[in-house]
Amino acid sequence: MTDQLSQAPSLDASSLEDITAALLQLSQDLLDSIDQQDWDKYQQLCDDSLTAFEPEAAGHLVHGMPFHEYYLCAEPDGTTRQSTISSPHFRLLGDVSVVSYIRLQQMTDSDRITSTKAMEETRIWQLQEGHWQHVHFHRSPAGSVTL
Repeated sequence: MTDQLSQAPSLDASSLEDITAALLQLSQDLLDSIDQQDWDKYQQLCDDSLTAFEPEAAGHLVHGMPFHEYYLCAEPDGTTRQSTISSPHFRLLGDVSVVSYIRLQQMTDSDRITSTKAMEETRIWQLQEGHWQHVHFHRSPAGSVTL
């Protein structure tokens, strides 16, 4: 992953690797909280002022957490989900990091039909009081397949 990093002049390669490993794990934890509809975990990872462009917002910039709460607190639909981060790219800009990747989301519905969809995701994390908080994201469809 080192070759994909924008080197910050004040950090050595080891520190940068540690930061990117932590951001990759936080991003995976965030996707797991979405897949498992774990609203408490999602709230821990996100800043209250989270902003987003995503397909569910129909072209609008969404501000705050209530929009996301609606989806994460909905009744379970019988579908199991698992997300994998593919081809991550990191850019560290002081106390802000841009994490871009393809999210592969595997799903099996209540009829046991399995599918995979790909999303292009860019997530912005900000270091706040010693902890990385998710502050913005942009998510766009990249393709799907039903098996």
